[in-house]
Formats: sequence, C-alpha cells, structure tokens
Amino acid sequence: MDKQKEHSLKRIITELGRDHLPGKEGPLKLAVIALLTGGHILIEDLPGLGKTTLAIALANYLGLSFGRVQCTSDLLPSDITGLTIFDRNENRFRFVKGPVFNNILLVDEINRAMPKTQSALLEAMEEQRVTADGETYPLPDPFLVIATQNPSEQVGTYPLPESQLDRFLIRTGMGYPAEEIEKAIIRYGSIRDDIRSIQPAVDHAEIAAGIKAVKDGIFLSEKLADYIYRIASATREHPLIQTGISTRGAINLAEASKALALLNDRDYVLPEDIKELTASVEAHRLLMRPGYETIDREGLLNELLTSIPIPLS
Repeated sequence: MDKQKEHSLKRIITELGRDHLPGKEGPLKLAVIALLTGGHILIEDLPGLGKTTLAIALANYLGLSFGRVQCTSDLLPSDITGLTIFDRNENRFRFVKGPVFNNILLVDEINRAMPKTQSALLEAMEEQRVTADGETYPLPDPFLVIATQNPSEQVGTYPLPESQLDRFLIRTGMGYPAEEIEKAIIRYGSIRDDIRSIQPAVDHAEIAAGIKAVKDGIFLSEKLADYIYRIASATREHPLIQTGISTRGAINLAEASKALALLNDRDYVLPEDIKELTASVEAHRLLMRPGYETIDREGLLNELLTSIPIPLS
C-alpha cells in the first residue's frame, strides 16, 4: 500500500484532534472508520458537546460537501431525500435533491423524527440511493451519516428500534471535554467560526484509495475471523441477552477492524483492533432480556472479551 496515502488518512485524526478538536480524538477516529467502511455513526450524548463541530470539521478537512437536518416531529421524508416539483419555466417535472445528497450529512436528534421519516433516511443510508417517481438517484461517494440523539429526553421522541439501530456501524458518545480544555472553551468561546475556516488537507483520490484499501487490501486471517465469530456466538448464548450479534454485526466488526488497521499503518488486522472496536460496533445491536434493558452493554461486552481466548499468530 501507498504509505503516503495511509499517512494522509491518519493525519485526519492527529491534526484535527490537536488543532481543532482536542479531547475528541476518540469519536473522530470512529467517524473516520465509518467513512472508510461505507458505514454510518450514531452519536448518543447530551446537547452542546461538539457533535456538530466534529461533523463540520471533518467535512471541511476532507473537502467534502456537508448537509444538516434538524429533526422535528413534523419532518417529512421528502425534507431529507428531496421531492419532484413542476417547473413552470421549463414546463416539466424535475427532482429537487434534499440534504441527503451530500458526502457528510449531520442528522440532529434523529429520535425526534417520526418513524416514517427515520425509515426513509435509513433506507437511503442502506441503499446509497434515493428513488422518487420511478427514477433512481445515486447518493454521492463517499457518503457518511452522522446521526445524533439525546439519551435523556423522552417527551416527543421516537426511539430507534433495535432493527434500525443495527443499520449504524458504530454508536458512541462525545463526553465532556477534559477540565483544561473546557475552561479554555469557556474563556474564549465557541470554536465554530474557526472550524468553518479549515481548508481541505486530503483530496478525494486519497479518500477513495483508503476506502479501496479497507475493502481489498487489508488482510483478516482465518484465526481472527474465527475470533469474531466466537465473540458473536458468546453474545447469542449469554443468559442476559435475548438477541446477540447478527452475522451483519460480525461483518461490520471485521470491516471496522480493517479500517483501524489502515489507520495504524498496517495491512493486516490484529486482535487488538477487534478488541478496541467491539463495544462501539456491537453494543447497540444487543437486545437484552426483560428486566435487564438498562444494563451497561459495553461493559458486558468488555467482560465477555476477557473470557474469549485471543488467537495466537
């Protein structure tokens, strides 16, 4: 693989984290992993912790188009995907593209949108295209949805069911900034204007090469495929879990681990890559048995990992 391309992709995290998003390297890395695998990321955290700032910074640094949707209970599917209108000047119908036709789409408070609107968005995410009036319109490539939801607010919300949560490659939080960083933000104010001035540092060819490398150029050994299977199998047999990791969930963990290997300048996956990403990729896919819905799923997965032998090379 081309080391220069690997290095440029790794810079996304090191430079943005250092210069613009201090303390947010974790969720930033997960967003880049989602981008490289063609997946999407759900950020579940309180308002005001930098979710929008992260999305704008990533889009600007990569030189990608950016769109934003603020979800409300009256948001229609066409408000996201677009709609067909009659153009009187041209005397014909034409399709007006919605905000989903951007490389990076921030969907704020997705759990405030009604289920029909959520489904339309998730279908576009899955198919990477929109169909309207018999015509199919491909979405841009690359395409990344960064959706957010507030975990503590229930009034006027429509929580995503487990079958739709499974459409997201990764679920994570932002967390509060470290003390010194938060004090600096309080003192100097929002960095949003600074974020908007970020100039592209990675071109489209480098992003495409990274995506291709994750798909075709990163080696996952048979032993590590077996390791992922044993993780999935352990969740299916756990007494507190009603529905464990699906085959799609296992595939997603393999793909995410390949992307992490690329960001770590390797063309092969290590067990450490899989262990690092298991909770972020799989916790939101677990359906707990009645009475155990509030259990810490990430903690449960990390505990499971300690009981599964790590394969030797």
